[in-house]
Amino acid sequence: MDVRSLQRPLKEQYRREPGSSRITLTAKSSETSTPMCCSVDIGRAIYQAQAHQGVGGPGTAACSGDLLLGALAACAQITCQLVATAMGVPARHVEVTVSGELDLQGTLGMSRNVPVGFEGIRVRFDLEAPDATAEQLKALEEKTEQYCVVMQTLLHPPAVKTEWART
Repeated sequence: MDVRSLQRPLKEQYRREPGSSRITLTAKSSETSTPMCCSVDIGRAIYQAQAHQGVGGPGTAACSGDLLLGALAACAQITCQLVATAMGVPARHVEVTVSGELDLQGTLGMSRNVPVGFEGIRVRFDLEAPDATAEQLKALEEKTEQYCVVMQTLLHPPAVKTEWART
C-alpha cells in the first residue's frame, strides 16, 4: 500500500483550504434498563459498555477504562502501521498492548486520598522488523509517538468542558 499516494490529495486539500482539515468526532451514550450499563454510539458503530465488576458491574462487556485503553491501543497500532508503511520500514508484524492501573476505592468514593482514574498507563509495541536499520526503528518510534492522536491527547490533555441540559 502506498500511504503517501493515498494521503497526498488530502494534504494538498488541507494546504489549499486549511479549515477543511478540522473535524469533530462525537460519541453519544444512552442509558439502558440498568444503571450499570449503557450503549455508546460513535456514528459508525454502537458499543455496549458496563460498569467494571469491581464496582458492581456484570463484567460481560467493556468498561469505560477498557474503552479508553482500547482507543489508545488502536490508535498506536494504526499509527505505527501507517508510519512504517510510509517510511518504508520493513516491519513484518506490529502488536500493541496497553495496560493501566487504577484503585477502585477512588471510583467508589471510599477515600479522598485515592485518586479517581488511571494512576499509570503503559504502552508496549511488539515489533518484528529484522531487516530494519537502527535509524529506521528509532524514526519509527519517534514518529509513531508524535502522530498518535490518543497518546498525544493523554500526554497533553485538552480542557474538558461540561454542560448540563435539564429538561
